[in-house]
Amino acid sequence: MVYFQKMTPEGYKQIEDEIARLKKDRPRRIKILQAARALGDLSENTEYKRDLGHLQSRLRYLGKQLKYAEIVKTTDDGKVDCGKTVVLKFDDDDETEEYKIVGRMEADLADGKISCDSPLGQAIMKQEAGGVATVEAPAGEYKVTIVEVK
Repeated sequence: MVYFQKMTPEGYKQIEDEIARLKKDRPRRIKILQAARALGDLSENTEYKRDLGHLQSRLRYLGKQLKYAEIVKTTDDGKVDCGKTVVLKFDDDDETEEYKIVGRMEADLADGKISCDSPLGQAIMKQEAGGVATVEAPAGEYKVTIVEVK
């Protein structure tokens, strides 16, 4: 059975853009390697070979991410789901925080994106504004109130 990863349309587009950028850069890196090879012993120029290998590996990895992506479609049902933005209030804090719920590969807490597979994402999934969820995290349980679902 193949396991597909949930991904927002924006996340899918970001991967497509990175693939395009890397493919555009590949000929330049190949020329650098060819120039190093023309100078003689390639063992002295392993960094060029390694650099090109990393690029090829990244392209394969990103290609698989797209191949096994399940692009989510958001609905306007008022429930927390992948692709939506939520405003949360943590029990131990009076301030609210806004997060976009994204697929695992797109998660970036510093950018305000949390994975739908994370403990927090799983706890609030399919709940509506006003709901209170108990998050079972490795560091212990805590409660969060869903203020708004956008």
